[in-house]
Amino acid sequence: MAKRRALISVSDKTGIVDFARELAGLGVEIISTGGTASLLEREGIPVIGISDVTGFPEILDGRVKTLHPAVHSGLLAIRDNEEHRRTMEELGLGYIDFVIVNLYPFQQTIAKPDVGYEEAVENIDIGGPTMLRSAAKNHAFVTVVVDAADYAGVLQEIKEGGDTTLETRKRLAAKVFRHTAAYDALIGDYLSQQAGEQLPERFTVTYEKIQDLRYGENPHQRAAFYRKPLAGKGDLTTAEQLHGKELSYNNINDANAALAIVKEFDEPAVAAVKHMNPCGVGIGTTVAEAYRKAYESDPTSIFGGIVAANRTVDAETAGMLSELFLEIVLAPDFTPEALDILTRKKNIRLLKLGEWSRAAERKPEWLVTSVAGGMLVQESDVLSVEASELKVVTDRQPTEEELKQLLFGWKIVKHVKSNAIVLAKDNMTIGVGAGQMNRVGAARIAVEQAGDKARGAVLASDAFFPMGDTVELAAKAGITAIIQPGGSIRDEESIAAANANGIAMVFSGVRHFKH
Repeated sequence: MAKRRALISVSDKTGIVDFARELAGLGVEIISTGGTASLLEREGIPVIGISDVTGFPEILDGRVKTLHPAVHSGLLAIRDNEEHRRTMEELGLGYIDFVIVNLYPFQQTIAKPDVGYEEAVENIDIGGPTMLRSAAKNHAFVTVVVDAADYAGVLQEIKEGGDTTLETRKRLAAKVFRHTAAYDALIGDYLSQQAGEQLPERFTVTYEKIQDLRYGENPHQRAAFYRKPLAGKGDLTTAEQLHGKELSYNNINDANAALAIVKEFDEPAVAAVKHMNPCGVGIGTTVAEAYRKAYESDPTSIFGGIVAANRTVDAETAGMLSELFLEIVLAPDFTPEALDILTRKKNIRLLKLGEWSRAAERKPEWLVTSVAGGMLVQESDVLSVEASELKVVTDRQPTEEELKQLLFGWKIVKHVKSNAIVLAKDNMTIGVGAGQMNRVGAARIAVEQAGDKARGAVLASDAFFPMGDTVELAAKAGITAIIQPGGSIRDEESIAAANANGIAMVFSGVRHFKH
């Protein structure tokens, strides 16, 4: 019986020397290429060069070495097919029983901030995916390994049973096709970006699993957490959990909503979120001041909520946070004193995000939402407005302080489920009306929550007023200024109501629906 052979060619050489040595010790001949072959030879492991198999030199700086019938016939031949066996014998070709391959580091290459187009293209692997796919297709006879995490299990099966099981080979083959599909998707995405293709005829995305979650929206629903291959700093996908039990699906959704709010601000900001909606947001000169304002916005709803900060949490802030039950606190970092205080609470989760680039947060990315049988894709809503872009449409101009509060409220209302109304005063939210079927209903909720604080506050609406009733309600509550997109065929009705009540109203020209 001919010796079994393994073809080994890896860019990531983690664990490969020990694995190859074990295979050789089990009587498996090692075929290898380029740098992998040199490494194994230095380690004293017998290696057959790929040119000895193909009878052809590696050429074009290694671009062509395994793309040869002597390799792919050895991978694709059906061992119990008489015609295949006869062809292999007549041509003097040998079988390849194990393929251990991982690919050129395309992802790591394009992650480099100064990478050039030519370097990126040069790191597109051709021979590797071809060998992987050939071996995976013929998994009835060939064991193919693309992940170093599988080395130990493969060795154990060979030692115990003389070969891997068909069940294992099926599992490894499926993993290969997932791997090559993700590799190709990443290349396709990069080249599409370079070519300026924003919404191409095929939209292929790839994500890598971070962890299984405790459950989905409800305990009877399974869930997992995935991240994009090139996720940046300051995202939940790259956060370090410093304390607390594992996260659930709802935890992550809420934490992401809270994080998106505080990323709107350059000054210290804190947001408290429940069920994807802010229940309190504050800004200040320190993170402690910002938290106090967020807490005072709605001391009831923050209980059991999620709090995000855009500055390092210090001991003063941690002391206040520790006074109530919170699911998660996430921030760029925590001081040692803050960690000492917060880790005394068993059930709180602490997520360290690292510092993020505020400029990067203002670049849109594609958001994907599943629907039955398909998906929707849209740009993230990163549009903001400056004071100079607002259009005053009433007789009264907003004061400097009103304008400041209007812009504060406008940054928050775009993160509230539509229909959305936010009341703001003194750099904090005092009332939030979210997810209502009509706008005046959202306004009533916000006004009721604010109570007497509404007098002298400002109001932000995510979309225009289809009639004047919201303005009338605001006037009765003592609201002095309003920001809304404008654009309704009944804008004049709202403007007239504002003028009649001495309210300053500005149009942003931008709608912020959020469903």
